[in-house]
Amino acid sequence: MAQEMAPEMQWGPQILGEGRARFRLWAPDREQVTLELAEGAPLVMERGSAGWFTAESLAQPGALYRFRLDEDLAVADPASRAQSGGPHGWSVLVDPAAYRWRSEAWCGRPWEEAVVMEVHAGVLGGYPGVIGRLAGWAGLGITAIQLMPVAAVPGTRNWGYDGVLPYAPAEDYGTPDELRELVDRAHELGLMVLLDVVYNHFGPDGNYLGAYASAFFDAEKDTPWGGAVAVSREPVRRFFIDNALMWLTDYHFDGLRFDAVHAIDDDAFLDAMATELRERLPGRHLHLVLENEHNDADRLAPGLYSAQWNDDFHNTLHVLLTGEDEGYYAAFAEGDTTARLARCLAEGFVFQGERCGTRERGKPSGHLPATAFVSFLQNHDQIGNRAMGERLIRLADPGKLRAATALLLLCPQIPLLFMGEEEGSTAPFLFFTEFHDELADAVREGRRKEFAHFSAFTDPAVRKTIPDPNAPENFTASRPEPGEHAADWRHFYAELLALRHQHIVPRLAGAQGAGAQVLEEPNSGAVAARWRLSDGATLGIALNLGDAAVTFPDSESQPLFALGEPGQPASFAAWIAP
Repeated sequence: MAQEMAPEMQWGPQILGEGRARFRLWAPDREQVTLELAEGAPLVMERGSAGWFTAESLAQPGALYRFRLDEDLAVADPASRAQSGGPHGWSVLVDPAAYRWRSEAWCGRPWEEAVVMEVHAGVLGGYPGVIGRLAGWAGLGITAIQLMPVAAVPGTRNWGYDGVLPYAPAEDYGTPDELRELVDRAHELGLMVLLDVVYNHFGPDGNYLGAYASAFFDAEKDTPWGGAVAVSREPVRRFFIDNALMWLTDYHFDGLRFDAVHAIDDDAFLDAMATELRERLPGRHLHLVLENEHNDADRLAPGLYSAQWNDDFHNTLHVLLTGEDEGYYAAFAEGDTTARLARCLAEGFVFQGERCGTRERGKPSGHLPATAFVSFLQNHDQIGNRAMGERLIRLADPGKLRAATALLLLCPQIPLLFMGEEEGSTAPFLFFTEFHDELADAVREGRRKEFAHFSAFTDPAVRKTIPDPNAPENFTASRPEPGEHAADWRHFYAELLALRHQHIVPRLAGAQGAGAQVLEEPNSGAVAARWRLSDGATLGIALNLGDAAVTFPDSESQPLFALGEPGQPASFAAWIAP
């Protein structure tokens, strides 16, 4: 791999050689910290400047250690590279240089080639289970997988967004070297690997930072998931930037998806992190992707970030496919939803400063390339945040779902799929955790209260049917099994992706919208859109998700792909004109 090795990091242990290691902890609220080794005498750490404690000791890779704060409290290293016994257990000393990479020459792939599959390692059988599926995905035309967060969490099952030790891969999925093996094998197959990272909050169980470093959190801010991290403070900034560097260097990930950056609320920190990552890793195709409810088009100017997840694409199409109009779909169901889809295809964001619900949202985005937007019909949020975790295949007309899938895979925005989608899986993806006692009760009841304002769940007795996130069977039920027509779905995806890679990807760099229109009448469910490609050709599409026939635009070019009778309900056509 054409890259530097990771620089010495401020956070976490450092292997010194000759059987010795240096341990560090930022604990500004404490006067004394003791290093405890599972094998060896405890060692009082030296308190240095700015609240840093250090100690050197004999310790080989595999050694177990932790930090004793007082008689009743010993904690894991917040920058532990591995855990034994979860976040409440011992930290494990890891040598990241011990793994021997087979794909060392891999430098990644251009972003225009990305077709992303989002996966949860746990429900697929851990890192080895994901490895077993890589060849199939590559053969289908997928070029990147994106792992949901793998940071250590309490218990054996969790979506990953309750992580409390961001440097330590969850041990129930496999060892750190098994995660490296996953990335290595993916690269051998030509697949990029992206990782979802959570830098906006910590989970509610197993985070002890407040017990010795209260300055890690901003007392003036909060998030929907807990205390806001104080990224304006240098030790905290460094914690997250070093973490990003670790994933990209020690594990050779090709990029990161930054979860809910609107909750970080510090663009200067985000931009400084992105700048440093790119400066430290020249010569690589490095992809940094945002999730940002603010629809901040300024962040997507070329240079720092590759793209943003575009919820507007999903929300608009979901309304057209299902007719649902509650929750966050309400703003997309008001007025002319079809016109919103046309704007989304031509310009990226639907809301570009207009009021969305109770607030203004977004900035103008029509000047951005189409590849600045990651589009999807479903993902972990859009399935799992439903009360019953239903996939679109259970909610939408099959013909219209196929037409929408054709749009997703043949429009110039970067497509993202969710595991199982490619084989017509009907298995739900439920919200699952493994909390206990009062926290388990709070999570279960909080989950059910979220849906109290939905018409289907206003009755408290009905709300009790919403699955308990802590029930083990909900984790098991979320495993994506092939659907009844799995072979047909795989063939459909393979055909569309072959066309994308042959005819669209080579012309995709810098592609921009060239106009879109609603066909026939407002709210018809039918649109046509065009994009100017890098060689000057025009890609055009026409789609009808409505219930009445419309007239598709004439084209002198042969269709690149057509589905159904042109203009009839559930029809789609795509063409490329010189």
